Order: sequence, then structure tokens, then C-alpha cells
Amino acid sequence: MNALAATNRNFRLASRLLGLDSKLEKSLLIPFREIKVECTIPKDDGSLATFVGFRVQHDNARGPMKGGIRYHPEVEPDEVNALAQLMTWKTAVANIPYGGAKGGIGCDPAKLSVSELERLTRVFTQKIHDLIGVQTDVPAPDMGTGPQTMAWILDEYSKFHGHSPAVVTGKPIELGGSLGRDAATGRGVLFATEALLKEHGMSLSGQRLVIQGFGNVGSWAAKLISEKGGKVVAVSDITGAIKNSNGLDIPSLLKYSEQHQGVKGFHGGEAIDPNSILVEDCDVLVPAALGGVINRENANEIKAKFVVEAANHPTDPEADEILKKKGVVILPDIFANSGGVTVSYFEWVQNIQGFMWDEEKVNNELKTYMTKGFKDVKEMCKTHNCDLRMGAFTLAVNRVARATTLRGWEA
Repeated sequence: MNALAATNRNFRLASRLLGLDSKLEKSLLIPFREIKVECTIPKDDGSLATFVGFRVQHDNARGPMKGGIRYHPEVEPDEVNALAQLMTWKTAVANIPYGGAKGGIGCDPAKLSVSELERLTRVFTQKIHDLIGVQTDVPAPDMGTGPQTMAWILDEYSKFHGHSPAVVTGKPIELGGSLGRDAATGRGVLFATEALLKEHGMSLSGQRLVIQGFGNVGSWAAKLISEKGGKVVAVSDITGAIKNSNGLDIPSLLKYSEQHQGVKGFHGGEAIDPNSILVEDCDVLVPAALGGVINRENANEIKAKFVVEAANHPTDPEADEILKKKGVVILPDIFANSGGVTVSYFEWVQNIQGFMWDEEKVNNELKTYMTKGFKDVKEMCKTHNCDLRMGAFTLAVNRVARATTLRGWEA
């Protein structure tokens, strides 16, 4: 089941638990607007190249739409639709005043020079500048994009609308980015994991964790979790996977990974098959890479007691059912990885205020939001007698449905 089908399924299950009528259900599911644009740029060799860009704006009942822009060869409408809808539910779970959006350009950023990427970003911004905005739709970085991409969007947008730092988040600090944003998703994973373990009368100290994916989210989560006494026993990335039953030396691994562009060859652990990372013996499994990695083929072999979804949609619905029967507790992505969008919200607030927070304030506010978010999800679990995924979805769908009804949009 692809990401869109799985997201729609979870939405419909939540809708039934909440008893929403079919008209309201339909209005919550249909995207507000789907944009497809052609972006033609001159390449460095003088030839012309054309790329297709997308922006799906899913829902704005609770506030401006919010979501990343990814540059990837496989950017396609179904995936963008699913991710836009997930952002609607994620911002609602986090209880920040946004709706969901997502976008991207079908390109391979590794095959484009910096100047070609800049031209492509500026042309894309020219095509969508009147459809995004501080109070309309606020893009952010995603796969294949970063602070520099946001700086180009900000600059191009400002040519049409005047200086507008709040139009994008995930910007460089020098252009109004927030302190703590780089670590935000990984730090949110830490706070979410702590809240989950506390609910079960446990602390992070001494727990054995496996982290699949050692990019921005996975590496920050590993660093922060190990600082709190968690024992990271295995990690993987696109280069390979390593394991040390006594716990990996995360500070050394971070340095090694930066120098060698990956974890492969690190001497502080033994190399293992990257495909086996998800079924390694541990207490907490943190998938922090791609979607759909936990499926019916490997779900029965998973040994973790807890799965904390740091990636978007890492667990297929079939695997969900298998793990539930095994008694594995899954902390769903729409809560577990919401730290990034929460600190993006803080960045937007700071830009609107024209006042920069210090990093301690950012981190403290994030902890407050994540802790409250977990409590809210648990309340919905009790109300509807459901697991954490349905608790998060019913919480999100209920908040968006309430806002939609109050605005008089349900017809």
C-alpha cells in the first residue's frame, strides 16, 4: 500500500471513530489546491532543460498551509498529495496553527550545479509566488533541499512582495532562521521517546536503541539520546550498517560519518547487513530513513518493544497489524517527527515578531509542545479505546473537523 492509500485509510478509520458525516469527511480529504508548473532553465553548457514542479495545498482551516519542498527524481503527484495530507494531521497533532502542504521538483539535485539549482529554484518561485505567502502557504526544506534553497526562495519571493522572511522556514540564521532548527526533528524524537517510556514507567537511561538512517534526523536523535543515557547499539545509512552490543560511541561515529560521508568502515562496531538493521535485538527501534521499510516481510522478525517513527510512513498498515498482535507499541510519525515543523512554527513566529529567541527558549518550548502533544494523543486513546496511531489521527482529524465546521465550510 503506497503512502497516499495508507494515509487515506488511517484518515477514514479515524473519521469512523469520530462519527464524521460523509460530506465533512469528503471536504477534509480533498486538497484545497494542486499546482503543477513547468520550469525551464538554461544549463551551464547553454542548453535548455525543463523540469516539472508541484505544490499541493491540502487544508487551511486551522491556518496557513505548511510543508516542505523536495528535489528528487521520483517526485510525483500521489506522493506529494500523501505528504501534504500528512502535514495537515501533523500540524494538528502538534496543535500549531497551520494546515498541510507539500511540494517539489522532479530533478536529481546531484546532477545539477549550484548555479543550475539556483536558477531552477528561482523559476519555480516565480511560477508559484502568488500562491504562497506568510499567511497563505509557508514552504520549508525537505529531501534534496536545505537552508540555501530557502534563501533563494525568500530572495525571489521578496522581489515581488517586499522583504518577507516569514514566507519560508528552515532558512540560514543570517536571514531569519531559528536557532535549534537543525536539531529540531531529532530533538523532538528524543522528547517523544522520553514521553512514551515514561508512560510505561521507564526512563531512557540504559535502553538499547537501533536507528535506521543516520542523516539529519537520525544523527541528531542518536547524539541527544546517547547524551541522556540511551545506548545506541546499531545504526545504518546508505553506505552500510554497524553494530556494537555494548553501545556505539556516538560522538566518534558522528565525526567519522562526517569525514567519510557515511558510517561504513567505522572501527567502533562490526559491519552488518543493512537489511537486517530493523530486526536487530533492541528495546526501541527508530526508523529515520524512508517510508514503507517495516512491512509484512519483516514485521514478524522485529524484536523491539517500541517503534518510534522518525521517518514519514515507515510502517505499512499490514505490518502495523502484525506488530500490534505482537504487543509492540508504535509511536506514529505524525506525532514522533513533529519536532521539525514545531520549530518551523517558532521560526515563523520569530520572523513575524521581528524578535529572535535564544536556543534554550526554542528547546524548552519544543519540549513543552511535544510533552503536551503526547498527553493529548493518550487522552484520545482512552476516549476511543484505540492505539497510539489512531489516537494521533483522531486527535488531528477532530481538530481540523472542528475548525472546518466552525468556519462553515463543511457543506
